[in-house]
Amino acid sequence: MLFKRWMNNDNEDRSYEDKLSDIKELTANADAIVIGAGAGLSTSAGFTYSGERFDKYFSDFKERYKFTDMYSGGFYPYETLEEHWAFWSRYIYINRYMDAPKPVYDNLYELVKDKDYFVITTNVDHCFQKAGFDKHRLYYTQGDYGLFQCSEPCHKKTYDNEDIIRKMVMAQGYEFKEDGSLYLPEGRNLKLTVPSELVPYCPECGKPMSMNLRADNTFVEDEGWHVAAKRYEQFLERHKNLNIVFIELGIGYNTPVIIKYPFWQMTDKWQHAHYICLNYGQAYAPDEIKEKSVCVNKDIGEVIRRLL
Repeated sequence: MLFKRWMNNDNEDRSYEDKLSDIKELTANADAIVIGAGAGLSTSAGFTYSGERFDKYFSDFKERYKFTDMYSGGFYPYETLEEHWAFWSRYIYINRYMDAPKPVYDNLYELVKDKDYFVITTNVDHCFQKAGFDKHRLYYTQGDYGLFQCSEPCHKKTYDNEDIIRKMVMAQGYEFKEDGSLYLPEGRNLKLTVPSELVPYCPECGKPMSMNLRADNTFVEDEGWHVAAKRYEQFLERHKNLNIVFIELGIGYNTPVIIKYPFWQMTDKWQHAHYICLNYGQAYAPDEIKEKSVCVNKDIGEVIRRLL
């Protein structure tokens, strides 16, 4: 079994510069590149969910409900849907419709835009498409902050939410700058609810809408999800006998069966495959593919910048 042994493969006997050279050579000679991205990539891009960014947009929620990060706020048992959507509309807007604070995704696109690439990601913040990646080469496995679905769900369809999210955010007191970021006019107090008429309900059964996020067995895999999954499968099949490079970015061990383990398996099985892992604090590869791997235990954004 491929996973019988695995180790920290940061290759400390090799210099950072040597690893950068190896990655440049592998990507330059690749017939195809498959990017697998997790939360660590967006963290490197500045999408943090606690600390200064949380306090900037949720200090009023923090004071009222006593949670200290966005994740906790997402699971808080709000008494009303008006409170629930006040929190979630801010959460969605800043993490889906605002640009990432750092140009990590833009730099990644510059690195691969002229290659035959495909992206599979567990991230739901849409950063790849905003950076210019071709939507036909993207597979979002876990959903999208920009989509609603029936909470039941009574049917397998998703709905774009940008218009209603903007209305909810404005109803709380925010205004939009030209670059899409939020600001609160001087003297205006934020509201912790949205008007009842803005609460979204399913157009088919009338039940409340929810986010299209894979949290339980109610997640809707709509037609677009299945089309993307098929494209990914076909891309792998077309390139399995060629020089293919798997680049894993910021994936931990919450859901390793989606990207990490399959990347390891394909690298081991396919003769001309190589594996690159960039992950601050978690750059690992199994012994079985050590000779076909380059792992760098540093900030992803910094490594990508050095590769340009």
